[in-house]
Amino acid sequence: MKTLNLKPALMVILCAVLLYAAPLPLVRAENSSISTHARAAALIDVESGRILYSSRGDEPMLIASLTKIMTALVAVENGDLQSKVKVGKNAFAKEGSSLYLKLGEEMTLEDMLYGLMLRSGNDAATAIAEHVGGSEEGFVYMMNAKAQELGLAHTHFANPHGLDAEGHYSSANDLAVLTAYAMHNPVFKQIVKTQEKTADNPYEKWDYKWLNKNKMLRLYEGADGVKTGYTKQALRCLVSSATRNGQQLVAVTLNDGNDWNDHAALLDFGFNHYPLKTLVERGEGISGYGFVTGKTFAYPLGQGEEARLVTRLEIRQEKANAGQQTARGNSSFGLKGALVLQLGGKEIGRVPVYSPDQLPPEYSAYEKKYQPAGAAAYPADNWLEALGSALRVLFRMGASAK
Repeated sequence: MKTLNLKPALMVILCAVLLYAAPLPLVRAENSSISTHARAAALIDVESGRILYSSRGDEPMLIASLTKIMTALVAVENGDLQSKVKVGKNAFAKEGSSLYLKLGEEMTLEDMLYGLMLRSGNDAATAIAEHVGGSEEGFVYMMNAKAQELGLAHTHFANPHGLDAEGHYSSANDLAVLTAYAMHNPVFKQIVKTQEKTADNPYEKWDYKWLNKNKMLRLYEGADGVKTGYTKQALRCLVSSATRNGQQLVAVTLNDGNDWNDHAALLDFGFNHYPLKTLVERGEGISGYGFVTGKTFAYPLGQGEEARLVTRLEIRQEKANAGQQTARGNSSFGLKGALVLQLGGKEIGRVPVYSPDQLPPEYSAYEKKYQPAGAAAYPADNWLEALGSALRVLFRMGASAK
């Protein structure tokens, strides 16, 4: 078993309460000489959430069909994938890009999500919104609630499809954070990496066949998502992702006339200059203490940054009334504290430490921080259940605001 050695001066900091659930501040990498043709751009490491590059990243802008990243995410987290979505009058013949769905046509939510993300169907976006949210307005509320939950301070949605509208905008950094979050969802991840999809067509003798508009899937080695976008005002917008050597990156450009080449350059920059490095292995011993680490922690580091890392151990105070604790059982479940990692004076990670014989089952940082609903957690087979989904979001927001 490996053992972590901590410098004595940084060994122990006693604290009354360990705030494990508190979100970590983003530690942005220093921008290099890399540039793009975009009005705004961002690059993020999916595992850590670290912004590796940002240019005008917090500027609110029109985002066209990149909107559908949030549409798909909210639908996956709140809808039943096998439920039937019916195309209503608001969805039928929706302007802009379309799946050309017929009025009254029914399709599973799962298939419609593929049409949404591969072919950018605005008719699919509206039908999904009405199905999951009870109405387009109810679904948009859910989208904005999710944006608030994820801390997307420069984002607001007015519709589920991305057609230009007042009060509808996001930023490159916010879209990077949103997509990094979404790529942890296995259903979302599978959809956006699919190059071609067929679906039942009840009105014709042949099936629907959708080819993904995202050319990065065919142009860039390791590409596995995500979404294209265009309107006359937003111009060309793109979010792409790629995985190499176990590291996944997401690139974002807004208003970029050379986006395919710019995304290749951004992704190359990230993989070459900020490789993901494992800093802590699950089960490592802490030198001088009978503790082991509860999870593996990896972080993308630039040249020379590993030498600047600072690690300290925070030990959890035991309750004063030991007799009462023994009588009721140990509520800490073996948790002894946390190994805190800092870079440039900012916390980048917090790894729980346990007694070796009480190490709990492994779970991901994503599961701990967000605990998203499963794909079928809030089924929406009818309008009443869809309304229930929207109400659950209201209650969650009310609880989080207290």
